Amino acid sequence: MPPVFNQTVRGMRDFLPQDAKRLRFIEQIARETAELYGYEEVITPAIEYYELLAAKIGEENRKRMYVFEDLGGRKVALRPEFTASIARLVATKLQSAPKPLRLFSVGSLYRYDEPQFGRYREFWQANFELFGSTMPEADAEIISLIDSFLRKIGLRNYCFKIGHVGVLRGIFSQEGIDEEKQNRIMQMLDKKEWEEAIRLMKEAKSSLACLDLLKKLLGTSGSDPASVIKEMREIVDDYPSAIEAVENLNEILDLLKSGGLKTEILIDAGFARGLEYYTGSIFEVYVPEMDIALGGGGRYDRLVELFGGGKVPAVGVAMGMDRISIALEKQGAPTSWGVSERLLVIPVERSMLGEAFKVASMLRENGFSAEIETMGRSVTRALSDADRRGITTVIIGPKEMKEGKVVLRHMIKRKQMTVELDELLEKIKEQTC
Repeated sequence: MPPVFNQTVRGMRDFLPQDAKRLRFIEQIARETAELYGYEEVITPAIEYYELLAAKIGEENRKRMYVFEDLGGRKVALRPEFTASIARLVATKLQSAPKPLRLFSVGSLYRYDEPQFGRYREFWQANFELFGSTMPEADAEIISLIDSFLRKIGLRNYCFKIGHVGVLRGIFSQEGIDEEKQNRIMQMLDKKEWEEAIRLMKEAKSSLACLDLLKKLLGTSGSDPASVIKEMREIVDDYPSAIEAVENLNEILDLLKSGGLKTEILIDAGFARGLEYYTGSIFEVYVPEMDIALGGGGRYDRLVELFGGGKVPAVGVAMGMDRISIALEKQGAPTSWGVSERLLVIPVERSMLGEAFKVASMLRENGFSAEIETMGRSVTRALSDADRRGITTVIIGPKEMKEGKVVLRHMIKRKQMTVELDELLEKIKEQTC
């Protein structure tokens, strides 16, 4: 067995250059999308008080938090998600900020999950939150934003699954089921453990009519909004709060349609998510190549109030950057995003190293990625390395430099030419077109 210091901690990963490049590309597009929609970045600590993070995250997630005592004896935890920290910020330092408040966060999170495909103990998310609006247009904006984000990344064939926890909560509340038991039922529905959810409802003495109604809702879904909404209205006809939630969901869907959203939407009447703080619309994003969500979110109107910040409604979404990266790889998306032409500057003799540094600096100042041959290899061996990596080379020789020239060699196209130094940039651009 190899020494422990030769391994990563289970569930943690090293990102090799290509993986890191893809992750940073996703982060870059997330930032650009945030700016386009007017979301401003905030940065919160990776470690928070346990009570803050545990407040409404759900029992399953509470069990999977990295919890410890710091040297001061305080019970703290590594953040398992962003929303609680952002809600704390809104409840305190941003309490008097004008609304709506649009906030963006990106970074690593930690949960002690069983490592498996697309699930890690350290993972990365891009988070978008809108505070201050109860209106359906806020929910629609968040979904539209994610649609823009995924299109800009180049993801294909993704779809949204959308539901509304107010439908189920409205039914449960009218049946007299307390919030704690509601949360347990929702956890079971989130894990698709239907029988256990039914058992909990029977334990809570739900009526037979209610049990029958839940079974109907669990079987109600489809991509035709008008049809699914009509069916949901008929099922929950005797539950006013649930009807109100259905109408709210319908408004959001109408806004998405009228706003020109072309992405496929699956409406799921029995949809639930594991986090306890959701109060309204919820959604997740899927691609055909994977059976796990790439991200998801929804409305949470009571979390800021729980942290002492008054009644501030909110809706947000967290996108799993690791999972998006996997999806892009599975779809065969391009592996070089917005990267400038890579160049290797090779001095023919060591006496030309100073000139090689000057040329490399000039290339970098003009936006090119320029390396210098630093291994002391012969020109032949350096060119062989460049060929293996598919890098264009700039060869600095004493004869050419005396004439104010360099040799430009495109390794993939097998083209070589001697060019004037002041024309080098233009010639590189021509060769890479």
